[in-house]
Amino acid sequence: MKVNVHNQTDIDIKEWVKQLKKIFRPIKEKKQMEIIIVSNEDIQTLNYQYRNINEPTDVLSFVNDNEKTPSLGDVFISLEQAYQQAKNYGHSMAREIGFLAVHGYLHLLGYDHDTSENEKAMRERQEVILAKAKLKRS
Repeated sequence: MKVNVHNQTDIDIKEWVKQLKKIFRPIKEKKQMEIIIVSNEDIQTLNYQYRNINEPTDVLSFVNDNEKTPSLGDVFISLEQAYQQAKNYGHSMAREIGFLAVHGYLHLLGYDHDTSENEKAMRERQEVILAKAKLKRS
């Protein structure tokens, strides 16, 4: 699967771009996906605009409903939230960025975590994808 990564921060993310492409390369998907790395301020604006929640979040996904375009949709990741969560969970930034990107991707496919059963299915799928990229949980 082709992944296009867009950096809207001042931080160099080259190492994570390589990691993201590695994670999604084995996935057989005809459409591509956009991953946009943003600041807490930017993701908070999006979170408020689309979910009416006026606080930052780690990841937001927006499905592309136009079937004629080559993109599944957009996944926005807050770099600041990712740093904090990697620190809190005691794992690498590569693992956290990868986790958030896969989480967002699965939302684009229709996965959700609105019930414990759905959350379990989504988590299992996330871990399978991340394990293939050697990004297992610490």
